[in-house]
Amino acid sequence: MSQVEFEKAAEEVKNLKAKPTDAEMLKVYSLYKQATVGDVNTARPGMLDFTGKAKWDAWETQKGMSKEDAMKAYIALVEELKEKYGI
Repeated sequence: MSQVEFEKAAEEVKNLKAKPTDAEMLKVYSLYKQATVGDVNTARPGMLDFTGKAKWDAWETQKGMSKEDAMKAYIALVEELKEKYGI
């Protein structure tokens, strides 16, 4: 898995013909953040920030995963979404 493949997948996920489910998008987001930033490094958003909390919680589930493993999982997930939704 290379940085080039990861960046290509990050671009392709933006060009899917149909929008993935919210759960799928949270998985995409969490793996992307884990691959690019590492473990969650911010405080959990406040009570009224529902979207922010959902994203933070999804990212938190990836805690401890290496950046390389997150990249591999991200690329694999994008490939699944491309098959499911088209590009």
